[in-house]
Amino acid sequence: MIHPIRPVFLAAAAAATFATAAPALAEPTLAPHRAVYELKLRETRGSSSVDQIRGRIVYEFTGAPCEGYALSFRQVTEIGNSEGETNVSDLRSATWEDGAAKSFRFTAQNYLNQQLEKDTDGRAERGADALKVTISKPEKSDKGFGEETLFPTEHLRKILEAAERGDKLLSAAVYDGSEDGDKVYDTLTVIGKPETAEPANLEAAAKTPELAKATRWPVSVSYFERGKAPDGDDKKDSGGEQTPIYAMSFDLYDNGVSRAMKIDYGDFVLDGELKELKFLKATVCK
Repeated sequence: MIHPIRPVFLAAAAAATFATAAPALAEPTLAPHRAVYELKLRETRGSSSVDQIRGRIVYEFTGAPCEGYALSFRQVTEIGNSEGETNVSDLRSATWEDGAAKSFRFTAQNYLNQQLEKDTDGRAERGADALKVTISKPEKSDKGFGEETLFPTEHLRKILEAAERGDKLLSAAVYDGSEDGDKVYDTLTVIGKPETAEPANLEAAAKTPELAKATRWPVSVSYFERGKAPDGDDKKDSGGEQTPIYAMSFDLYDNGVSRAMKIDYGDFVLDGELKELKFLKATVCK
């Protein structure tokens, strides 16, 4: 089954960065918005049996530091293989994260061919020296992770803060409640040079006043399973580095909006084209 895309581009201690210290900058202001991305197969690699993929992501982000951030996310993907079989994966998730990144709630349902395969529900609370996770579905359990672990929106804000400072790399452990809600993922973000000129391939949906005056950075985020390679052994890639579970690249604007996505799952790569973008009413914090 296709590995669901985590809302990293959407989004507590600071993550470690490979850069010199710089003065603190103003906290990024994230724009509430609804975005729709069309997914298409870009390429396959190796012995992958996948020969066609199409799908759509619908992403709605709202909130502000004073009230917390809510994210509604749905990804529907139709996958065909060389044997003529077609499967439809439908991931639906909703999260809420408080503005100080102290609390995080998540719920998700994953359907395969309209049959519910996974139902996840839980919450995480940040204490003085640890992140405590309480899972109610699929099975009741408690987990503990390091205090340095970031929630998704906090991760996005850290990426934007690093970009504003001119940092090129950001390393962070991220908890987003995905899978069974019981894992933390190591991430490595690579940030390119800031850009302000309109790109030649700008989607029609991205031609808005809000983006025309915004700075953007080419960003790539790789996800790694913590402490081991994705397949559970010590397999390394040709460069001697751990192979990521998947990697995403995209243009990230200073208001948190993303476009020009590419999602690399190793065996195949998807393009995500921004088809619709609507900015929503923002909350004014007093």
